[in-house]
Amino acid sequence: MKRSGKLALWGGAVAAALTIASAAHADDFKLNYEAPGVENSTATFSTVGVETFDTLSAGSYSSISATFGNTGITGVYTGPKGVQINPADQYGGAGGTGNYAVAFNANPYTLTLNTQVNYFGYWLSALDSGNVVTFYNNGVQVGQATPDQVSAVTKLNSAYYGNPNSGKFQGQNSGQPYAFINFYDTTGTFNEVRFSESPAAGGYESDNQTVGLFTKMSTASAAVEAPIPLLGASPVALAVVAAGFVAMRRRGAAPIAFSRGVVAAA
Repeated sequence: MKRSGKLALWGGAVAAALTIASAAHADDFKLNYEAPGVENSTATFSTVGVETFDTLSAGSYSSISATFGNTGITGVYTGPKGVQINPADQYGGAGGTGNYAVAFNANPYTLTLNTQVNYFGYWLSALDSGNVVTFYNNGVQVGQATPDQVSAVTKLNSAYYGNPNSGKFQGQNSGQPYAFINFYDTTGTFNEVRFSESPAAGGYESDNQTVGLFTKMSTASAAVEAPIPLLGASPVALAVVAAGFVAMRRRGAAPIAFSRGVVAAA
């Protein structure tokens, strides 16, 4: 469960760094966030499907098979200790009902798809400083996103903080943000997505996991982020750049500065 870790928000969007984590092969990912309280993507797609986890019973599964609508896209969720599915509570569960998936430090999980896609999105709830999502193309790491704690933010958007769902969970866990996040691979594709918690700060809760082929990015977000290009990186180094820039729509708003650092191997 979530107990700590606050990710600062700027100009109406969650601030997170997109990390290009493999010098040998790195795609150009972009990401943005839906407006506060929106729990599904508003991007445009030629093909798209969603996994809500609501047809499952809460518990731990050795593997979970998923069918993403009538798209022909299927997937299998696996983890070294199974895949944990929890009932909706203050920490997760889109709409405040049904179930959500959660990864812990000792129990990450991976979604392996039957085909290549260029989009992945999900309802990211109770975000903490250990939440890490990594993208692979046939086993080759092509990108990674980690929360980046921003220490000096003068314009905090409180609308993202706390569980937004009506009912008994509304407003609970007010110290952490909830947002739907869109990832767009603009130069390549991927077929594996791994959720993990490192360092341990709670769990990585997500719901409404969405895959497909995007044709137009969502415009609901107040910020768009992109990776800083790899410059002079050694192919031997697994993790090279942890950075992103924020193109703010809001006139006069300065971009968030992101830290650089080494990311542990997946």
